[in-house]
Amino acid sequence: MTGTLARIPTHLVLGFLGAGKTTAILNLMKQKPAGERWAVLVNEFGEVGIDGAMLSNQGVAVKEVPGGCMCCVSGLPMQIGLNSLISFARPDRLFIEPTGLGHPAQVIETLTGEFYRDVLHLSTSVCLVDPRRLEDERVLASRQFHDQVAVAELLVASKADLCTPEQLARFDTWASDWKPAKRRIEQIREGQLPLAWLMGESDRLPPQFPETHHHHHSKAQAEKPSLTDEPWQTYFNTGDGYTSMGWRIHKDTVFDAIALQSLASNADFERFKGVMYTSDGWWMLNAVQGTLTLLETEPADESRLEVISRTLDPDDLDHQLRAACFIS
Repeated sequence: MTGTLARIPTHLVLGFLGAGKTTAILNLMKQKPAGERWAVLVNEFGEVGIDGAMLSNQGVAVKEVPGGCMCCVSGLPMQIGLNSLISFARPDRLFIEPTGLGHPAQVIETLTGEFYRDVLHLSTSVCLVDPRRLEDERVLASRQFHDQVAVAELLVASKADLCTPEQLARFDTWASDWKPAKRRIEQIREGQLPLAWLMGESDRLPPQFPETHHHHHSKAQAEKPSLTDEPWQTYFNTGDGYTSMGWRIHKDTVFDAIALQSLASNADFERFKGVMYTSDGWWMLNAVQGTLTLLETEPADESRLEVISRTLDPDDLDHQLRAACFIS
């Protein structure tokens, strides 16, 4: 049996849609000590993995669990992803990014259960909160959001540079009112999350609404067809009042950069996130309710895009995306 000291420190990086989880993980990856092996298990609500594509060039092992909540189907998708990373990557530190619409209680139950208690060491978990979302009653009413906050030892205002002093003051008051009290409450800019804040053992803080977990689906993940055979593929998922529409698109398809930015800036979209080949090169696009961030990235094997919205017309959205591209 593996000794306690050999167990892999494991951190949950939690947060609602658009909280900046992937950006924070990207910044954490830059702090990896030389000689250490790190791994990231990414879960996304949509059927097309975007975060994994964003993290894949960071020199760490990445495993995606797309299509809803990774602890569903008796925890099988999560266990398959974990087992793959543990066996093949043999990481010295593990980060897990659950979907922003997911419930963390069952993820924690799996990590601390009989299969992993001698392998993984649940360390400090962080919940990222965009203070501007505290003005949205739908977010405040979400039990998933409350439990993401409840189980985290570290509570962070993730986009302090985009907030007004009043919004930051509201966050501080709201965060300080949590019981049990958080070990640490902080503010960061541009995802600059210090690794030192994540050191230490988990306090095992309880969720507020553990009974509210819902399985997003029970279907097995089917093998996706080759983009050579089907160069334009669409995928869908629904749950918790949201609909996601995802695309896998052949790398020879080039998108007009201006048209793509215009489409991404639709404020009706909760999220617009992708790694896309554009007329200005390869971009990572990340838009939250119309506010768009662009980053240049290395060429990928394919373009991937995921849109999440409460109201989504699939045919119209697919038409708009097709109108924004041409074939090279």
